[in-house]
Amino acid sequence: QVQLVESGGGLVQAGGSLRLSCAASGGTLSHYGMGWFRQAPGKEREFVATISKWRSTTSYANSVKGRFTISRDNAKNTVYLQMNSLLPDETAVYYCAAAERGMATTPREYDYWGQGTQVTVSS
Repeated sequence: QVQLVESGGGLVQAGGSLRLSCAASGGTLSHYGMGWFRQAPGKEREFVATISKWRSTTSYANSVKGRFTISRDNAKNTVYLQMNSLLPDETAVYYCAAAERGMATTPREYDYWGQGTQVTVSS
């Protein structure tokens, strides 16, 4: 059973940056495609970014392309999400997730989830 723990959230002004981390235990992260999602109050969970198991192929939601970067360090069993030029409507709880099938863009394709980290972007 893989456990995922996110960190790095917080309060940032619009236009600022944050780097989220997702540390895994109980499993080898390189066996999984990894993804980041976010969920704002009253809204559905939304895909942000995903990265493949080994070759670090990535895919992003159109809304974050060019501003967010997903990366992984399999030696550290950690996945990252660098977020730049943040917008107020990107305030949400950000979740990382692991998928045995590899890269994926919908929540139901993921097998394991972290508890989330709050990101608040002030205007």
